[in-house]
Amino acid sequence: MTSPTTPLAPDVQPADGYAGDISPEQAWAWVQSGEAVLVDVRTDAERAWVGFVPGAHALAWKQWPGMAMNPGFDVGIQALGAGGKKLVLLCRSGVRSIAAAQRATELGLLAYNILEGFEGDPNEQAHRGLKGGWRYRGLPWQQN
Repeated sequence: MTSPTTPLAPDVQPADGYAGDISPEQAWAWVQSGEAVLVDVRTDAERAWVGFVPGAHALAWKQWPGMAMNPGFDVGIQALGAGGKKLVLLCRSGVRSIAAAQRATELGLLAYNILEGFEGDPNEQAHRGLKGGWRYRGLPWQQN
């Protein structure tokens, strides 16, 4: 979590309750450099049907069906952040990953939200993947 006296890196947007918001490109750069661990907080169904980032750690914030809280989230995120690396959290559109980043921060971890998420915001026809997001930005992903 940042405070008024803690300067943010130039590519980090300030946020309440977690380390900050970063672009998909910044998150990927941190992951490639070994500075951060990429955590996909989407459901197993989303990753299977829509696609996933190779090498990302799958740890659902909420579980399908019903979108109930994942009772294993706290233990899982603590294990992923145990080495002290930054955690960069990815969901569909950058909303659930905010809640997950806030919780990770409450647990004493350094967590960032990836803006736009995996699919980005819906366009005028309510289609995702055409207006921002990990896939739209051309970052690595696969589909089953």
